[in-house]
Amino acid sequence: MTNLPPKSPAFSRRDTLKTLGAGAIGASAAAHPLTAFAQTPARKPNFLFIMADDLGYADLSCYGRREYRTPVLDRLATQGIRLTSAYANSAICSPTRLALITGRYQYRIPAGLVEPLGGTGHGLDPAHPTLPSLLKAQGYHTALIGKWHMGSLPDYGPLKSGYDEFWGNRGGAVDYFSHGFGRGSDLWDGDVQIEESGYYTDMLAQRSLQFLDARAKADKPWLLSLHFTAPHWPWEGPGDKAESDRIAGKIVHYDGGSLATYAEMVTALDAAIGRVLARLSELGLDEETVVVFTSDNGGERFSDNWPFTGMKSELLEGGLRVPLIVRWPGVTVAGSTSDVPAISMDFLPTFLAAAGGAPDPAYPSDGVDLRPVLAGAPPSDRPLFWRFGRRNQKALRLGRYKYLSIDGNDFLFDVVTDPLERANLKERQPAIFAEFQARFETWNATMLTDPTARSYGFEPDQLADHFGPIQPR
Repeated sequence: MTNLPPKSPAFSRRDTLKTLGAGAIGASAAAHPLTAFAQTPARKPNFLFIMADDLGYADLSCYGRREYRTPVLDRLATQGIRLTSAYANSAICSPTRLALITGRYQYRIPAGLVEPLGGTGHGLDPAHPTLPSLLKAQGYHTALIGKWHMGSLPDYGPLKSGYDEFWGNRGGAVDYFSHGFGRGSDLWDGDVQIEESGYYTDMLAQRSLQFLDARAKADKPWLLSLHFTAPHWPWEGPGDKAESDRIAGKIVHYDGGSLATYAEMVTALDAAIGRVLARLSELGLDEETVVVFTSDNGGERFSDNWPFTGMKSELLEGGLRVPLIVRWPGVTVAGSTSDVPAISMDFLPTFLAAAGGAPDPAYPSDGVDLRPVLAGAPPSDRPLFWRFGRRNQKALRLGRYKYLSIDGNDFLFDVVTDPLERANLKERQPAIFAEFQARFETWNATMLTDPTARSYGFEPDQLADHFGPIQPR
């Protein structure tokens, strides 16, 4: 990175610790975690939110991947905090994205009952307040570069839900070279369909550089949602144009791929992010920009989800636990880690609080302000809930325990000592099991239900053919 003189940080860690009192994060901060961050800095921070697609928990070398290295994201982790108990709001993509942009459980939103969104007729209601629309009200310029997957034109889209700019794909997956999904290009500049050549991961990075160059000349703070499709299938690395031509836009989930190809996709993602972070530094924006990296759900067929079992589409830890790295000048301690649970919907209240705003009171957030956690505060007990239509999956995590139900088969796991979810404690801890089961049913009664909603747009008897069976653990 270019060594330019840093700009004054939005607020310093020394100021934060003064507010918290002597020592690290004191007992008062633990009891009242938001008081330490009650005041908004004079310069509102920029937000660079980077999301990978289907990246497994251990797919970065700083999280344990052995077959390849991810030096850019490894370095980001040394500059900020690495969370080891971060969760996606869903085990698949579009429900997580709905939770992220609204700050609420996706089950409160009709579009969140379709797992995932596809075709027409379903999408995020433009009237619903979102992270970009609420930040716009605080004076931010907002952009989405990459994957949308929350509804199609003419009724739904990024420009209808708070983004000033959009450049990317609207659907759930695109070929990395043709940028289509079996029926022509799904590449858009705003609401205009376009065609360009290149490897999609690199194209998204290049567009992000253009965004940063433009914003460096402007006075307004900004939000850039950089949502890559990598490493989602099709299995194509930067040198696999011939593979793209062979399948001719007919993306086949289980056709092709290898660990070597997957490594090429992830390392290309890492390098693309490196270009974006380097430009951020060259422009002198590091000290006033919050950088977040995470994934939309657990890993797929070539992912490494160790030490968890399960994968995308399952409420086992491997389907939900994701990498999460945050570099926040003045808040995070370089090279720190935290095992405090966090979830996708937390970022809306976190970013809004830092920007001096708050969620719309008519649409209260189910997330929490993560800044105390990112600064090192101890955990507070809060339950996290999930459900998934396929195989009637249910889950609740609170503290070290997790309730899990698949097709009526019930489990209680200690996911701290048993991250593989092998030892069912249902009979050994009947009181905890009963409490968790009751908590889930009480919570679920407050969410929307739609018995006609179909997971993945498939009939139930087609699901096993498409994704393979869920193996009881």
